Amino acid sequence: MVFERAKRIRFSHCDPAGIVFYPRYAELLNEIVEDWFAEGIGIDLRTLVSAHRLGVPVVRLEVDFLSPARLGDRLTFRLVVVAIGGRSIRLTVDAVRGQTACLRAVLTVVLTSLDSFQAVPVDDVWRDRFGAYQAET
Repeated sequence: MVFERAKRIRFSHCDPAGIVFYPRYAELLNEIVEDWFAEGIGIDLRTLVSAHRLGVPVVRLEVDFLSPARLGDRLTFRLVVVAIGGRSIRLTVDAVRGQTACLRAVLTVVLTSLDSFQAVPVDDVWRDRFGAYQAET
């Protein structure tokens, strides 16, 4: 299954040339991951942090910028799970404008205890939730 969300490129995302300033993509990617947790996985980050005392920091981020996105563009972000490890989840997020690929990102997030700030195992409950979005191999 693919988690998909459309985002309008706003003035605040752009540099003086009117294209997305590359650090803003990191913020947009974080929004997509937050939306995926809330709407796809079924737990928002506020609850994950406050009730479960878990965080999901990004420990690795690779981005290929494929085509510029401009002010006013509507990008569709598509998130899939590539791999579920013992303590981490690898995701890909593609951003497209119509049929044009603008960005491809690979993120590794780690399930982390907010009490110890140590990685914790991805148990069967989380594995099942994340697995629903795992790419077919």
